[in-house]
Amino acid sequence: MGRPFPAKWRCRWPDSVSAAVSRAASARRWMAHTLLVAASNHREAPSMRSPILILSDSPSAESREFMVQVANREEAADQLSRQRFRAVCLDRADVERALSDARWLRRRRNRLPVLAWVDTRQLTYTCELLAAGVEEIIVRDAGGPESVLARLDALDRRPARPAQPLGAEGVSARSPAMRACLGLVEKAQRSESTVLLQGETGTGKDVLARLIHTGGARAKGAFVAINCSAFPETLLESELFGYERGAFTGAHRSRRGHFEQANNGTLLLDEIGETSQGFQVKLLRALQEGTVRPLGSTRERQINARIVAATNRDLLHAVETGSFRRDLFYRLNVLPIMLPPLRARVEDIVPLVQGFLERIGGGSGPRAVAPDAARLLETYAWPGNVRELENEAARLVANANGEDEVTARMLSPQIQGMAPALPSDSHGETLRQTMARFEAWVLRCALDRHDGRRIATAR
Repeated sequence: MGRPFPAKWRCRWPDSVSAAVSRAASARRWMAHTLLVAASNHREAPSMRSPILILSDSPSAESREFMVQVANREEAADQLSRQRFRAVCLDRADVERALSDARWLRRRRNRLPVLAWVDTRQLTYTCELLAAGVEEIIVRDAGGPESVLARLDALDRRPARPAQPLGAEGVSARSPAMRACLGLVEKAQRSESTVLLQGETGTGKDVLARLIHTGGARAKGAFVAINCSAFPETLLESELFGYERGAFTGAHRSRRGHFEQANNGTLLLDEIGETSQGFQVKLLRALQEGTVRPLGSTRERQINARIVAATNRDLLHAVETGSFRRDLFYRLNVLPIMLPPLRARVEDIVPLVQGFLERIGGGSGPRAVAPDAARLLETYAWPGNVRELENEAARLVANANGEDEVTARMLSPQIQGMAPALPSDSHGETLRQTMARFEAWVLRCALDRHDGRRIATAR
C-alpha cells in the first residue's frame, strides 16, 4: 500500500489518462486491470482514477482508493505471476537499474507497455531504454505531471496496430536458414522434450525459447527465464532451487525457486555453458529425478517444468575439453536447434529493421528503408547479430528529424564504412607522443561506434 500523492497531482489527472493507457493496452490484447509502477521514490508517481497497483520496497501502512504501491523486482515477479497489468512505469534513480528492469519485464511479458521517467542527465541512455523495450521516455524535470499526461495522451492518439503473436517479434523467416530453424521450432512446439538452443550472442535465442513456449501445450503456464552466467554458483542454486527462511544470512522468508515457479510451464536456462562443474552435477540430478531441494530444507519437492537451455558456446567442444559434463549435454541435447547468425540470413535484415522501426517508433519516425541503406545493411557483418540490428533501429528512431525513410547517410559510421582515418604522423614526435595520439584516436572511434555512450564504450 503506497502513500497518497499530493492533492495537486490528483486533481490535475483527468480521465483521459486512464483511457489512454486502456486503449494502448487493448491494442496489445491486454485486459485493463491495473498499472504496475516500479519507482525509487513513489511519492513522485502520479496517481490515476482507474485501478492501479503499486509495489513498494518500503510499503506504507496507508491504503487509499487508488490502491497504489511501488514495485521492486522480486515483488513485481510475484504479482506478475498472479494477474495481468495494463502497463509498467519505471522511476529509477539508477538508469542501469531501469534498463535491467525493462529487459526483465520484456522477457516476462513481451507485450506489456513500459514507460520510464528519466532525469535530463540520463537522456544519453534513450537508445538503450528504447532498445530494452521502453515505449515512452518521460523527462522528470520537464513540466512534472503535465509531461507525463502529454505522453499518455499521445498513446491515446496512436493508431492501433494488429497484434502479433507473442514471441514472433524479432523473427523473420525469408531466408532458407531461418525457415529451417523455424521448422525445428514447430517440431519443438509439438513436443515436451528438452530443447537446446545454440547460436552466437544476439541471434534471438530468448525469442525462440518464448516462441516454443507460447506455441506449445504449456502456453498457459509460466515462462521463467534465468541467465546462468549472471550469478555465482551458490546464488544460482538459491535462484533455481529456492530456499527456506534462515537458510543463509538475509533469508528472512522462504522463496520458491525458478524450477517451482515454472511448474506446468517452461524454464529457460540461458547461458548454460557458463555454469560450473559442481552446479552441473546438481542440475543433472534435478532433471533426472524431477525434484529439487531448496536450500535449508530437508524435503524434496516435485517439479514439472519443460526445460529449454540456451548457449552461445559450442557445447560439444566444451564436452571434449572437459568443461561441460557429457551426461548433462546428452540430457539437454534432445531437440537441438542451431540459430544462424544474421550475416547468414541476409534476406531477413531489411524486414527485421522495418519491424524494429515500427515497434520502437510507434508510428512516428522512419518506417521504410531506402535502397542505398538496404545495400549497406545487407553488406555489414553484424557481429552483434539481431541485437545489434535492434540497437541500430533504436538509434535511427532517436536521431530522426522527420524523415520517413532511412537513407545511407543516417546509418552508423561503422555500417557506412566511414570510420575516421588514423591521423597523419607529425614530424618530430616521440614514441610516447605517437602512442598517446593513437590511443586517443582508438577511443574516439570507439565512442563514435557507440554514439558517445561512455559506459557502452567501456564495455
